[in-house]
Amino acid sequence: MQLPSQSTAAAILLVLLSHSAAAQEAPTRDPGAIAPRATPGDYQAQAQAGPITIAAEFTGHSIATPQTILSTEEYVVVEVGVFGPPEARVKLSHDDFSIRINGKKMPSPAQPYALVSKNAKDPEWEALNPPEAKKSKGGLSGGGGQNDSGPPPVVKIPVELRRAMEQKVLKASLPEGDRVLPEAGLIYFEHGGKVTNIRSIELIYAGAAGKATLTLHP
Repeated sequence: MQLPSQSTAAAILLVLLSHSAAAQEAPTRDPGAIAPRATPGDYQAQAQAGPITIAAEFTGHSIATPQTILSTEEYVVVEVGVFGPPEARVKLSHDDFSIRINGKKMPSPAQPYALVSKNAKDPEWEALNPPEAKKSKGGLSGGGGQNDSGPPPVVKIPVELRRAMEQKVLKASLPEGDRVLPEAGLIYFEHGGKVTNIRSIELIYAGAAGKATLTLHP
């Protein structure tokens, strides 16, 4: 069997090393992060902002993470995908986004994930752990199915579960800083009303790449 020449062997080694280095340098996406969809067309709406494309989909009061779907009563959520030419980079921030609901004159700015995570709830956990029924002063519920007046009982979430939910919200949020595209994640806006009362939604982007307005659907 003829052995490869010294130059051929060196070339083969160089190719193998380059492939190995590329594999080591390839970033690994956190399993808790939102992965960009295949194309901007896979989202509800798309708009061009300079060289990049902003795509988005309204998810109401649902915080859809890769592991589970949480909920929030005081905020509404938009899943955003940011696309660009190969190897394009752009600086991202939740401050780049605002939302106009029902044609309000002043759009509402996006809120940091830390505020939202404190308001997040796990519907599955709450369904398995309902709040205890209120009792009368004597320890028994009132006759005729009547309960004492007052605020509804509060569901006490274990500290470990609360921290886990906060981490899920953090990882699912839109990454910030200088990012290689495509990127994706959730952004949050203060709105405690019912989604059924929303007639129109405009997502506004004004960031490093330019400006764009997307018409979303409740």
